[in-house]
Amino acid sequence: MPTLTNQMAGTQPGEKMAAYDLSVIIVSYNTRDVLRRCFQHLDDAATGLALEIIVVDNGSKDGSVEMLTAEYPHVRVISSAVNLGFGAANNRALEQASGRYIILLNSDAFLRPDSLQRAIAHMDSQPEVGLGGGRLIGQTETWQPSARCFPSLLNEFLCLSGLASRYPKSKFFGRFDRTWSEAMEPAEVDWVPGAFSIIRPDALKKVGFFDEDFFLYYEEVDLCRRFKAAGYKIQYWPDVVIVHLGGESSKTVSDAVVSRAGSQLTLWRMRSELLYYRKHHGGSVFLAYLLERLWYEIRAAKNGMGGSQDRKNKAAESRIIADLMKRAWKETRGGRVSPPRPW
Repeated sequence: MPTLTNQMAGTQPGEKMAAYDLSVIIVSYNTRDVLRRCFQHLDDAATGLALEIIVVDNGSKDGSVEMLTAEYPHVRVISSAVNLGFGAANNRALEQASGRYIILLNSDAFLRPDSLQRAIAHMDSQPEVGLGGGRLIGQTETWQPSARCFPSLLNEFLCLSGLASRYPKSKFFGRFDRTWSEAMEPAEVDWVPGAFSIIRPDALKKVGFFDEDFFLYYEEVDLCRRFKAAGYKIQYWPDVVIVHLGGESSKTVSDAVVSRAGSQLTLWRMRSELLYYRKHHGGSVFLAYLLERLWYEIRAAKNGMGGSQDRKNKAAESRIIADLMKRAWKETRGGRVSPPRPW
């Protein structure tokens, strides 16, 4: 059984007394088994810390709420009848969080020992940081993008064209995921993935919670952009290590087209992309739309001329993706409106 403590947390001189060192917020959608593993690792990482744990269940049908009630009675559970999306679900918990710092943690993200203590120490020593992230790795220690640059038309082209993956050590071609950088060096970055982040509550109050127009994808990019616009830094710390499975919730969604990697709901990603570009780049959203749509239409035409079954399959896949982008454009009215939730 969990041994997470609930004693009063220590505070820095002159700092307002907080009931907890950390408020840990986890959004779960049909991830009961990995959620249990998440708690096991959280328990190991919480030694000496007072944690407030809030789980927002996004309408799971796999018994997640029942498991939490039976096995983790000290955890506060916010249960939604429908899938609110990532940002909106986190906002429900953020309204209640009272910790000195806030941790956002995916249910399929497993903390390494000392990761929380290190994250707190970094935030304490760097008051200019509004939000920080750690080093994400796979179960076999494989590298995952953990410190990234903001989306742009150039970055989109480099990723779509494959140039980013072909020349990962180039500062120019590898710019979006910073694949050229040394993973073990801390850095100030544009944004960090939402699988793990630590947030300064006072800074969050100034910039506001997640924009709920983003149902899934781009919500953490938008939030980090607002932090930086308000004068706060976004920081990457490699000694804060998190094992991240990735795509566990999306695997349970059977009625949407999923990318080849099997972890990205393509239509949802496109909707959010258009919303993001309209919000932060205005009319350039049309160029972002054309870039991806035309890329896949050209790819479909090129592979359609081949005789092999593999090329035919690639052509069919590209046509589907191009059609999805046209659909996303129509459904968001060119990035102006967010479709009704749940997507």
